[in-house]
Amino acid sequence: MSPKDTFFSHKQSLNCRGRILGFRQPLIMGILNITPDSFYPGSRQTEPEQILQMATEMISEGADILDIGAHSSRPGANEIPAGEELQRLEMSLDIIRRAHPDILISVDTYQSELATRVVRNFGVDMINDISGGDMDPEMFSTIADLQVPYVMMHMKGKPADMQEHASYQDVVKEIIFAFSGKLQKLNRLGVNDIILDPGFGFAKTIEHNYQILRQLEAFHIFNQPLMVGISRKSMIYQVLDSNPSEALNGSTVLHTIALMKGANLLRVHDVREAREAIKLVGKTFAQ
Repeated sequence: MSPKDTFFSHKQSLNCRGRILGFRQPLIMGILNITPDSFYPGSRQTEPEQILQMATEMISEGADILDIGAHSSRPGANEIPAGEELQRLEMSLDIIRRAHPDILISVDTYQSELATRVVRNFGVDMINDISGGDMDPEMFSTIADLQVPYVMMHMKGKPADMQEHASYQDVVKEIIFAFSGKLQKLNRLGVNDIILDPGFGFAKTIEHNYQILRQLEAFHIFNQPLMVGISRKSMIYQVLDSNPSEALNGSTVLHTIALMKGANLLRVHDVREAREAIKLVGKTFAQ
């Protein structure tokens, strides 16, 4: 499969509460962390004015979706009370929805009860579950009831202990096997609007992450939109002997590789740079 075939692949559309989201060309999900302890300090926003400013900036730079997370999922992060997570989400969703009523919003949560509340009370368009349903057995049936697109990520364990589970015979084959079983369950429940995320950095070593990136085309076997979340992660800054704040250039390099291998959605901290990468890769392989 050539880079042109993957970049311009015709993936299925998603129904986002009546709005059709197509993947004729790759899209961008901007990361908005409503938390004081995410791994990249530049993404942390806790005050209403800061949250709205960052959301507005991402939208102006070309974000197709905003992904709002109210708990940190960095390695070693502990869970927070559901009430605290919900309070953060309600505050941020209220101000963003008032200012930007038409922007597509994803909420990053693995708790089905919170998913229900943000969809029903704030019209959230998508749920992004880092645990792929493993941390809340009610999540799949909840998504079926809500009928919103579902980002299903691969992870083993929990953020607090996930790196203890970073053991695989063949990481790509094992992720594909895990996705296959879960997709069958979701399809039986009537859930068809699904985005797959192989979970870079979640229960993966640096070498695992690069194995996944090298074989990213393998995930097209499911014919589902494929999301890549590698922005400013340790697979970049540890290799470059730097830190998350210095990892923008490395992020753009790996985003470009992911695009050439068929990524349909980039989850990023830096929207403008990701938009430029998409435009230049598209220009390179345009007919």
